[in-house]
Amino acid sequence: MENSKTVPKEHGVLQNRELYQYLLNTSVYPREPRILKELRDASACHPLAYYGTTPDSGQFLSLLMKLLNVKKTIEVGVFTGYSLLMTALTLPEDGKVIGIDIDRKAYEMGLPFIKKSGVDHKIEFIESPALPILDKLLEDPANEGSFDFAFVDADKVNTRNYYERLLKLVKVGGVIVLDNTLWGGTVTLPDLSMVPELWREGWSPTMEFNKAIAADPRVEMSHIPLGDGMTLCKRLY
Repeated sequence: MENSKTVPKEHGVLQNRELYQYLLNTSVYPREPRILKELRDASACHPLAYYGTTPDSGQFLSLLMKLLNVKKTIEVGVFTGYSLLMTALTLPEDGKVIGIDIDRKAYEMGLPFIKKSGVDHKIEFIESPALPILDKLLEDPANEGSFDFAFVDADKVNTRNYYERLLKLVKVGGVIVLDNTLWGGTVTLPDLSMVPELWREGWSPTMEFNKAIAADPRVEMSHIPLGDGMTLCKRLY
């Protein structure tokens, strides 16, 4: 059985800890690449370890990218690089992922595992706030519609801003996945005063984004109860 120290502190929207552990032990951990487990174990020591992509979410994203035959992708929010490494392992040999994050120190915690895996040539890490980089990419018309896939796991205040830019960068038929869109389950609370302090800053932006994307005619979307909630969007035009 998986060492208890590596079990994520949160179990997403599943209210039963034992059920989530069953899912991990039965379907996720046996198929998790060893190098990802090593990175996950190392990241567990980080004081913000809960920022990392959970292994069940990573497994889902990897399968999704394979089904879509993704070759070029972009990731907003990297942390120690679990999802970034997972993406690089999933991409074909000539694939590429751009990862953007303001915290190089966290990324460098995962960098030895990325190098050990032999897929670092597929990764371009950019230390920066994401919006200026996305805007810079959009200055070149050749970048519009050039990405197959995008994953967002960053500050929730700017989720809508990231989404609008990525919707131009991904191709028609391309997919954007946004993480934490159930925001710790607090989306069911009627007003901000009832939201725990830790979740308050991102609560209103998350609520507003969920309403906006549900009515956005530019995409097909599905809001799934995986991890802390994931929203999948397919660009229609």
